[in-house]
Amino acid sequence: MEVKKVKLIYFSPTGTTRKILESIAGGIRVEDVEQIDLTLPEGAEQPIQFFSDELVLIGAPVYGGRLPIDAINRFKSLKADGALAVPIVVYGNREFEDSLLELKDLAVELGFHPVAGGAFIGEHSFATEEVPIANGRPDSLDVQRATDFGAQIKDKVTALQSSDVPMNLEIPGRFPYEGGARSMTVSPVTREDICTVCGTCASRCPTAAISINGSVTTEVELCIRCCACIKNCPTRARVWQDSTMETIANWLNENCADRKEPQVFGVDA
Repeated sequence: MEVKKVKLIYFSPTGTTRKILESIAGGIRVEDVEQIDLTLPEGAEQPIQFFSDELVLIGAPVYGGRLPIDAINRFKSLKADGALAVPIVVYGNREFEDSLLELKDLAVELGFHPVAGGAFIGEHSFATEEVPIANGRPDSLDVQRATDFGAQIKDKVTALQSSDVPMNLEIPGRFPYEGGARSMTVSPVTREDICTVCGTCASRCPTAAISINGSVTTEVELCIRCCACIKNCPTRARVWQDSTMETIANWLNENCADRKEPQVFGVDA
């Protein structure tokens, strides 16, 4: 089967998932590549999109070993008629647990045929310069592995005959899925002494939890703790001032310091 076009579909608040998918697409080496970004609230309002003859890379970050609920809900606007898919999760150097299996199962539910899958590492959303957790990842080695994975995917798909599909992609994980992000009503706050009220935080929030009206207001109940506002604030005015979040970040820094490498499935290692 010839790979003529590739679509990248992702929920990527801090950009790491998008970078990995773009790197994989680079290894597939086709000219017709389209991105469908479901990160921002308008992504939830898109009409149902149908896929049939393209190769689709579907990516999301991992929160507590599971997919973000908002990502799941936005992916449900997708429908496929046997289109080949590659589920990809990106996690902050702790564990991806059941998230990749969850994404594969969701892809099947939506009508895709998963042919490969991968779990890659990105800088943890809670990471800072003072409390590093996989800072700077995906780095050049991760990008190269993603590019190589893309080439492997293309080789696999090119070798397929239509009679070879569907196939059962083996992905590690457990069902019923376990874990998930902690239930917490907490959000980053704004340091008004250095905030320029530029609106960047509001424009990058995946749940429209932040509004600008002369100052920055956060609807705490909507915050999913993705830290897009913190990572993108040009003056570093968005910060955590919560002892529980500080404890979690310090634990991750101390216990998840050893470098983990990407894991891919459905292709030759």
